[in-house]
Amino acid sequence: MDFLSYLNSSKYDFIRKNPRLGRRIILLGLGGSYAYGTENENSDIDFRGIAMNLPSDLLGLTDFEQYTDDATDTVVYSFNKMVRLLLECNPNTIELLGLDEPQYLIKTPLGQELLNHRSLFLSKRAIRSFGGYADAQLRRLQNAIARDTLPQEERERHIRNSVTSALDDFMRKSGLSGRASVNIYVDHAQQPELETEMFIDAEYRHLPLRDYVNMAGVMHSVVRDYDKIGKRNRKKDDNHLNKHAMHLLRLFMMAIDILEREEIRTHRTDDLALLRSVRRGDFQTADGTFSNEFYGIISDYERRLKSAAEHTALPDQPDMEKVGRFVERMNRIALDL
Repeated sequence: MDFLSYLNSSKYDFIRKNPRLGRRIILLGLGGSYAYGTENENSDIDFRGIAMNLPSDLLGLTDFEQYTDDATDTVVYSFNKMVRLLLECNPNTIELLGLDEPQYLIKTPLGQELLNHRSLFLSKRAIRSFGGYADAQLRRLQNAIARDTLPQEERERHIRNSVTSALDDFMRKSGLSGRASVNIYVDHAQQPELETEMFIDAEYRHLPLRDYVNMAGVMHSVVRDYDKIGKRNRKKDDNHLNKHAMHLLRLFMMAIDILEREEIRTHRTDDLALLRSVRRGDFQTADGTFSNEFYGIISDYERRLKSAAEHTALPDQPDMEKVGRFVERMNRIALDL
């Protein structure tokens, strides 16, 4: 597909005319399925990019984080925001640094400089970031399947288990264990349209309000993901489930590459046969669940990721002094763009 022709069409005029974009864009490349190589006839064209901040952002009172054009599925991040995301090994943004050469539509000398320094942003933080995204994808699959195949009471127990697991993980990472007691359980429903529903008993002692809000947000996120499935258009939603399953595998693959090879490989050339097979629905069964073979593959990747995390040579954290020097040099150049 001729992506440059798309980019040069009138609907992308905002890229050329917006003063925050235009010649300040240092990288612009493919995003989504076309970036991974898993596209099909229904795939949208997504562009992702990075633009240097204006002098007024760096020295004055203006601020810029990202430009989003919903009509074309285009997102361009400011350089400074991108750096913050890269430092966390954010899966949705670090993939822009791992495209194949033909997948970049704009690449300036500063863009190449960023690519040359991508190793600065690789650390063991990838274990948490990619693992968290993978957990969310797996939970979406499990919740969707449970909603379709289990009786209402069992579905409620399933979502209760998902909420409890996510909440325990949050409290452990946040150091809140012992300061908040939360019991989530299933009982006879008070809502007339349900037979059973989840309830919560909680006790808090000197709990900071922001921690309480974040804790409630974790529970809300899990329930929201479950309820998003809603009333299913079976064919449409099966396609979505298969896409979620494919991305779950892709996240494992990318995380293992980062930890074992210290490489960002977005275009999954060697893995396309498996990923495309999952997206086609080859592992989905007649009752809407997934085969034991698929879950065996997931278990294998979970073991590989655990091993990669235990043996990686990556540092615990990025070298912030080196990152700081690099960012300062890039931003000094940006002042004269």
